[in-house]
Amino acid sequence: QVQLVESGGGTVQAGGSLRLSCAASGRTFSSYAMGWFRQAPGKEPFLVAISWSGGITYYPDSVKGRFTISRDNAKKTVYLQMNSLKPEDTAVYYCAARRSPVTLATIPEEYDYWGQGTQVTVSS
Repeated sequence: QVQLVESGGGTVQAGGSLRLSCAASGRTFSSYAMGWFRQAPGKEPFLVAISWSGGITYYPDSVKGRFTISRDNAKKTVYLQMNSLKPEDTAVYYCAARRSPVTLATIPEEYDYWGQGTQVTVSS
């Protein structure tokens, strides 16, 4: 069983930055696809980044150029660096792990393990 623990959320002004961390306890972390989702009040979860083993990443257009996902396999930790934050980025952010990384997994049902979520609030 894999456990994910997130940290780094908080409140910032528009244009500011935050760095989220997600530490994993699994034995095969290096082979997992790691995703970051966010969920704003009243909305469906929205994928903001994916990192596959081997260094390949994916971002939707709404965050590309502002958000960067990275991972340290030795530390079993994945990060989300968020720059130039906007009020519409306000949400609870979750990290998630997928055991089989062979496809572009963009919906929550495709992930096997989840963190507890961390609140990010961007004021205008």
